[in-house]
Amino acid sequence: MNILFIGVSLNQKNKMHKIAPHHSSHDCYFTPYYADGFIHFLTRLGFLKNTILGGRHYRDTIQYLEENDLPIDLRGKLHIYDLVVTGSDAIIQNNVKNSRIILVQEGMTEPEGLLFHLVRFLKLPRWMGNTSTTGLSNAYDTFCVASDGYKELFIKKGVYPEKLVTTGIPNFDNLANIPDSNFPYRNHVLVATTPFRETMRPELRPSFIRKCVEIADQRQLIFKLHTLENAPRAIREINRFAPNALVFWRGNVNAMMLHADAVITQWSSSTFVALALGKKVYSDLDINTLKRIMPIQNEGKSAQSIARVCQSVLDTPLSTLLHKREDQRIQHLHQIFDF
Repeated sequence: MNILFIGVSLNQKNKMHKIAPHHSSHDCYFTPYYADGFIHFLTRLGFLKNTILGGRHYRDTIQYLEENDLPIDLRGKLHIYDLVVTGSDAIIQNNVKNSRIILVQEGMTEPEGLLFHLVRFLKLPRWMGNTSTTGLSNAYDTFCVASDGYKELFIKKGVYPEKLVTTGIPNFDNLANIPDSNFPYRNHVLVATTPFRETMRPELRPSFIRKCVEIADQRQLIFKLHTLENAPRAIREINRFAPNALVFWRGNVNAMMLHADAVITQWSSSTFVALALGKKVYSDLDINTLKRIMPIQNEGKSAQSIARVCQSVLDTPLSTLLHKREDQRIQHLHQIFDF
């Protein structure tokens, strides 16, 4: 059987790579995330280079696939796929809609702000929102999530409970055993930034930098920029408001926080890592909520658990799954219009 793994971020592609070896009896292929129609047209024109569809995200994912000698099928054009494993349902691509589909949670989802409610209640395209709308398509057969806490959260958002399976997620399921590295700094305060402005959301970056300086309180302050950030602009701002801080654009953020005194985040999955390492955490998000939805720690066995879910879906007749999706869609319409 043919399986297509659709990555979102480079981090998600790494997760897909961990799942694929458990399907050695099947033919596995990989592609960066992609869109159809007008959105694909905008991507080709370069307007979406700061999203998961283009720019550095796309280039880094292709580079990762080539370096690891993984079979690439760009946009899933070469084969008809028996199963599609994707990291986002913001877009369900036209050429996979009638395949078996498994959605795998990528990492931390954003809080339910105005965009979430507009997308949900006005039935706007999910790509107009952010990761808070993850799961709302219900156009998949199973959704593998990070924890029971997240399972409860997705149910409250409107995801069908019967589609949710708590498997944990690779890269976030063995956080207490992050290997040491040669990162030379110790007892510093690490800041993991979020690309708000690059993804069309407001941010008062100077105020945030000043807050980080205050928290550091004479300790070495280190900024790890998100890969989507406009690095030259971010570096100029940090140099102005925190002239003694160090700035890294590349590098493993987990290794950087391993020997940190404290970690400052905005909306970042790195917060989970910091909490698992027992760090003092400062975040825009509620720490108690984060502890409740923390990905399960199963010594790195999430990929194997997800693979078992994949095999179960593969063993189910496609006609049965498609019929069930249609029944759920009709049921949802009845709920909306109160037939």
